[in-house]
Amino acid sequence: MAKMTSKKDLEGLTLLGEEKARPGRKLETFPNHNPERDYTITLRTEEFTCVCPATGQPDFAVLTIRYIPDGRILESKSLKLYLWSYRDRGVFHEHVTNAILDDLVAALSPRWCKVTGEFAVRGGISITVEAEYRASGC
Repeated sequence: MAKMTSKKDLEGLTLLGEEKARPGRKLETFPNHNPERDYTITLRTEEFTCVCPATGQPDFAVLTIRYIPDGRILESKSLKLYLWSYRDRGVFHEHVTNAILDDLVAALSPRWCKVTGEFAVRGGISITVEAEYRASGC
């Protein structure tokens, strides 16, 4: 029988249920009850924004995160607040996609993770950036 979520799984989650939570850089996780199994978790948002570091104009992207967890799973509200923290940050598409991947890997230590940023057309050109991590031995 599959192990279900317990109160102990909620320990350390400070943002979930917090109504006045604000944008921040903290990514929270909870235990993976099936670390013996490879399975993929996909998180997607069409609401990612940051700004061009040169012009300050807003950039919009569809952001997709896929990962195979090991010992930890990403709590989605913390991800929402983390992504929100980029709203007013000036950063190139290539840099932000890789920074998000680095932060996810640091928080999760996944077996595999891929972040895809599909940025909206600007100046007639759309940019898609894919950054990927694979744990050694996987």
